[in-house]
Amino acid sequence: MFIPLKDENPTSRFPVITVILITVNCLVFLYQAFSPHGLEYHVLRFGIIPYEITHWGMEAAIPRIFWPLSLLTGMFLHGSLLHLAGNMLYLWIFGNNVEDFLGSVKFLFFYLTCGITASMLQVAIYPNSRIPMIGASGAIAGLLGAYLILYPSARVKTLVFLFFYITLIYVPAWVLLGLWFVLQLSNIGMGGGVAWFAHIGGFLAGLSLVLPAARKRQKFYYV
Repeated sequence: MFIPLKDENPTSRFPVITVILITVNCLVFLYQAFSPHGLEYHVLRFGIIPYEITHWGMEAAIPRIFWPLSLLTGMFLHGSLLHLAGNMLYLWIFGNNVEDFLGSVKFLFFYLTCGITASMLQVAIYPNSRIPMIGASGAIAGLLGAYLILYPSARVKTLVFLFFYITLIYVPAWVLLGLWFVLQLSNIGMGGGVAWFAHIGGFLAGLSLVLPAARKRQKFYYV
């Protein structure tokens, strides 16, 4: 098991959108947690339900948000404090550099596009699922794909667990993110309440969306 803690990859400007996204995710979770309705109510109301999308609506026990909007609202819901903390850690470590490269406005659209693409792949694989999907993981997976293309050699300080052995090491981004992606592929079909295909879809979306811009940057430096 490995947990990235920080990267050695300074930015040239303050990551405004990254900070806003982290703040919004945290505020939404606090609202969920302290709402009299509880966490589950908001998941059922604002989460992404594949069956509802593939069948253009469904009957529900509680009022549902209009389903196209759920593709956005579902990205900002989390099921537990651990779920939130893990996602926000990855968003901070890898998001600020991707925002630095793309610029704040493009970065916001990039983040949302990756999140929606991630969810739609999960919907395509499980079109009849009535289990709500929530979390920023798909969008953040897009950031990981982009980071892999943009900064493959950046060193990432990583906490590694090997049974009873725990250590801190610096790992090149291409190794860390490559292992992360392989882990997602290996977990397909394992269940566990995780939308593995959303992670894969987000990662591939981020990689493919940033690749043309990365190629232009290389031409600029070498021409």
